[in-house]
Amino acid sequence: MDNKIIAIIIAIVVVCVGAYFVLGSGGEEVTIGYLPSDHDAALFVADAQGKYAENGINTKLVQFNNGGDLMTAMASGDVDVGYVGITPVLSSIANGVPVKVISAAQVEGSGIVVASDSGINSVSDLAGKKIATPGEASIQHMLLTYYLEQNGMSINDLKVSSMKVPSMNDALKTGKIDGMITFEPYVSIAEKNGAKVLTDSAEIIPNHPCCVVVASDKFIDEHPNETQKILKIHEDATDFINNNTDEAAKMLPSDIVSDVEVEKSAMSGFPFISGLDDEYKQNVMDFMDLEVNLGILKKPISEDKIFWQSS
Repeated sequence: MDNKIIAIIIAIVVVCVGAYFVLGSGGEEVTIGYLPSDHDAALFVADAQGKYAENGINTKLVQFNNGGDLMTAMASGDVDVGYVGITPVLSSIANGVPVKVISAAQVEGSGIVVASDSGINSVSDLAGKKIATPGEASIQHMLLTYYLEQNGMSINDLKVSSMKVPSMNDALKTGKIDGMITFEPYVSIAEKNGAKVLTDSAEIIPNHPCCVVVASDKFIDEHPNETQKILKIHEDATDFINNNTDEAAKMLPSDIVSDVEVEKSAMSGFPFISGLDDEYKQNVMDFMDLEVNLGILKKPISEDKIFWQSS
């Protein structure tokens, strides 16, 4: 056989093999951002079960310290889909970042935790204390602000600092901070380590929206089929969690879950949900109004700018 023909055949084979790995094994890479939290359990379960690959979606999962950082990455086009708190999402939309909420992920699931020897037994005892939050852009910071204002106090009455959530428990144990407002599983981990929960977010704002699934307008417009598949994967993973919570807890990353038994309890403490029904949308709009009243948002955002309207 002519050497030129052999070379052409080899080139074709190489191209076809490459196409298989780029397209056949999942198509264009979809970057999904997430936080080090069990609030994103549906993402972790779906990934552990191989559901993205099974549906022809090639994913790259990237962890962020907080929702503000994740939304900054979405604004720059580095992230296509995110599991993130509603507060940084609303702030980003208000600032013109072209993203949409495509599904709910869960509600509640945060808490204010204080050291057992901090002398903090009520909200008024927080005055002058060193309290850590995941950052000013986080939903936890917003919840703390609201909780204080509801009790005649201000965020300025506290010594508030931003801290990476996985570092908070060590800071609490070593006395670097007096307390923290954080998300699960770190609330439950702290409680197991001897700290006490001053209040949880279900008491601050019952049934409040927390993490959502958000996608960039560009990704939705260019990949409508993949967007629908991701939604179905999220829905199925959510159903699995709600029906097999203990099994789901074992599927979460080890850097997030240090104690599976604690995680089982933590995941049973707040609801995992999917979809965007009218009741959930209204809860988000009510939550947005609270943020406007607190000055976190300058003005209300219309519903059509927040939620994706799937066809």
